[in-house]
Amino acid sequence: MNNLSKNIKHLRGLKGLTQESLAEELLVTRSRISSYEENRSSPTIDFLIDFSTYFKIPIDIIIKNDLTKAKDVSFIEVGNKRVLFPITVDSDNENLIEVVSAKTSAGYLLGYDDPEYIEQLEKIKLPFLPTGKHRAFPIKGDSMLPMKDGSYVVAEFVEDIKEAKSGLSYIVVTKDDGMTYKRLENFVEEKQSFLLKPDNTTYQSYEVPVSEILELWKFTCSINTQEYEEHELKLSSIIQMFNGLGVELEALKKSLV
Repeated sequence: MNNLSKNIKHLRGLKGLTQESLAEELLVTRSRISSYEENRSSPTIDFLIDFSTYFKIPIDIIIKNDLTKAKDVSFIEVGNKRVLFPITVDSDNENLIEVVSAKTSAGYLLGYDDPEYIEQLEKIKLPFLPTGKHRAFPIKGDSMLPMKDGSYVVAEFVEDIKEAKSGLSYIVVTKDDGMTYKRLENFVEEKQSFLLKPDNTTYQSYEVPVSEILELWKFTCSINTQEYEEHELKLSSIIQMFNGLGVELEALKKSLV
């Protein structure tokens, strides 16, 4: 039995589907599912596209990689890289995202790759999100103004952290410091590290080696749990204005050199 036939059978089992129920989902006959799982015939390209779409897993991974060790289809090991997929759906078959609440955030460092821990997280639906695996994280402190303490950042999982883009903000999960939200500068090629920069310049930037990073999630949107007060909006506007002026002055200095 090749990887593809084993994977079809295994992924069906992870979702608790019988051959008949999977056949109904994909609008094919049960005998076709049986034939593919027993390696008596090769799946058509149309079937592979439908199967890939249903399980939210790229066709090349389904074909080339042995997925039978996976205990949960929300993430799968591909080589030495952990790849997450937006498999969790509601009764209407729409994607849900996990919410790492303030209560559960303390255990995230230990449970980030534990399917049982991820499964017990609360889930919400945000239909406007782009494709990709998203998760919501709580924000602590004021290092990323105007993001308020207690807000949530909804972020997209980054499969290859070396491709992180400088100037964008990320949820960074590290071995020693746990979970933080910062703007990032990519120095992987030069130093094998990232510079994490708070938007609130009263806090210091600091470097983190690539080897220390467990997960990277790119900002997609934020959810405020408290209304801003007028003085807070003025303060954040002033800080943003000065930050912007700093960037413009640096650019001006370079142009005059």
